Amino acid sequence: MIDWNEFHEDDTAIAEAPQPAPAPQPAVEPRAEAPAEEVRESAGQYAAADQDRLTRAKQSLEELDVAAGLEELEMGAARIEVDQKRMINARADLNQLVPFKYEWAWQKYLDGSANHWMPQEVNMNADIALWKSADGLTADERRIVERSLGYFSTADSLVANNLVLAVYRLITNPECRQYLLRQAFEEAIHTHAYQYCVESLGMDEGEVFNMYREVPSVAAKSAWSLKHTQSLARPDFHTGTPETDQELLRNLIAFYCVTEGIFFYCGFSQILSMGRRNKMTGVAEQFQYILRDESMHLNFGVDMINQIKIENPHLWTPEFQDEVTQMILEGTELEIAYARDTMPRGVLGMNAAIMEEYLHFICNRRLAQIGLKEQFPGAENPFPWMSEIIDLRKEKNFFETRVTEYQVGGALSWD
Repeated sequence: MIDWNEFHEDDTAIAEAPQPAPAPQPAVEPRAEAPAEEVRESAGQYAAADQDRLTRAKQSLEELDVAAGLEELEMGAARIEVDQKRMINARADLNQLVPFKYEWAWQKYLDGSANHWMPQEVNMNADIALWKSADGLTADERRIVERSLGYFSTADSLVANNLVLAVYRLITNPECRQYLLRQAFEEAIHTHAYQYCVESLGMDEGEVFNMYREVPSVAAKSAWSLKHTQSLARPDFHTGTPETDQELLRNLIAFYCVTEGIFFYCGFSQILSMGRRNKMTGVAEQFQYILRDESMHLNFGVDMINQIKIENPHLWTPEFQDEVTQMILEGTELEIAYARDTMPRGVLGMNAAIMEEYLHFICNRRLAQIGLKEQFPGAENPFPWMSEIIDLRKEKNFFETRVTEYQVGGALSWD
């Protein structure tokens, strides 16, 4: 309990005392030079807070159970040792960031922060002109841009919801949580980027943002992601049993290895291929930065999944491995269906058959990254330039390229 007698007793006297009217001051000639700054004491000549409110505030604090609050924070508990930290079900104090147990998680947080960017830094003028031009893009190219923005504008929202409402609560390591906070912010930037592209190009926002309900190939991917990530958001879901721990691990694999690790790759390669042909260069530039972020998200997720496996080997049963393999194959098939829908004909130097091999290559990578057997032996990467884009660092100086007083597409008039 707080004893207010420990504080100055003249607080209420100041509040209760009537405030004298200020005495009239004689006119003073302005001085030629400003006087040196002086330290002065408060004269108390300002409006006092309502006395009843002050009394209620003090009473409320007197009722504050400080001892219980300190007990909740384990006041006086021994300092955290590194070995007490675990990825899930840890009893160590989550408020103590250091000492680090997983240096890789902290490094990824630092790398993500160093790679910061914002959508408005990308010049969209050339894209707007091309999009508004009657013969600037083919119908197939327009379909790719619309489908990509339609899927990704929803997908990153689903990813952010899963992070904030489920994963963050259940991961019990503070340095990993620090990266998850950074990742959640990056997902917000990505959603912002898609909205910025849609608005700049003057696209039908209702059509684009509702594709996940209206276009089957887009809806199927969104429905699959929700199926495998929704359960953890229930308020009554808690880890601590083999079944619930496996459910969290299942979520992380679906979330990182499929939603972010497979579902993004057809659309990204299409848009980036367009940028390599000097088309929709602003959209492609934003997708390039997003892809680098997502690549880091994927690598973080894989490290987290593998660390959980190391600390909880009983979860990685042959039956569970078979289930996870099937999940990743399902995700690959959904992305192949999306490729066929978005590329009914050859376009941008690629077609659905080439994309299928690329996705089989990606599927093998995801399986191998978490210690599972490849399902498409010999599948090769037909787009080696995708790896180069992911590996490059953001070296461009935005301040040398972005326009001043830029207006988004909806505000520009075109004759």
